[in-house]
Amino acid sequence: MTGTTVVVADDSVILRDGLVALLNRRGYEVLAAVGDGDSLVAEVERLTAAGTAPAVAVVDIRMPPTFTDEGLRAARELRTRFPGTGVLLFSQYIETRYATELLAQRDGGGVGYLLKDRVADVSEFLEALDRIADGSTVLDPEVVQQLMGAPRAEDGLARLTPREREVLELMAEGRSNGAISRELYLSAGAVEKNVTAIFAKLSLPPDAGDHRRVLAVLRFLRG
Repeated sequence: MTGTTVVVADDSVILRDGLVALLNRRGYEVLAAVGDGDSLVAEVERLTAAGTAPAVAVVDIRMPPTFTDEGLRAARELRTRFPGTGVLLFSQYIETRYATELLAQRDGGGVGYLLKDRVADVSEFLEALDRIADGSTVLDPEVVQQLMGAPRAEDGLARLTPREREVLELMAEGRSNGAISRELYLSAGAVEKNVTAIFAKLSLPPDAGDHRRVLAVLRFLRG
């Protein structure tokens, strides 16, 4: 998305500089590039105060000083303090708890979790970035598979049919009904029927509107 503003946080200088060069070359505007979580929060605070809040922050999970969850903590702070800035966790590691925690912050903008080693091409990464800038949720299919494979204690999830679980998995990746229809070779009506069944089995009230999609994803992430 030409002109979309981005900040990058990654302790690897080579990866960080390469990502900045790539984004600038593709028409994005990189406002800052830092190597740790505290610097990321400080830069977003500075930019927001100056009236140039970034649309998306691309954040590595493990950064100095402990290389454990510094990026996650910075991402959570961004979503709390600067909800207009979307967050893309871009990591080598599958940490499903992190995806759950970020999705649970419903008041934030778009959010995503992609694995560095699984991004097949540049266009795939940029598409995810654009969707997050637009407020959507994007999860790597491998992260979703790990979540779906975990034992489920929730009765509603246990009642889902295999097809409904497929649809819910794609919903967790941030796919629209149209995208689900194309992926599973189903008619639009069939997708809508499965989505409605998922909402009913998870006891999600109709008055929740479109937010029921987020609630459904959260239910299976926490199940």
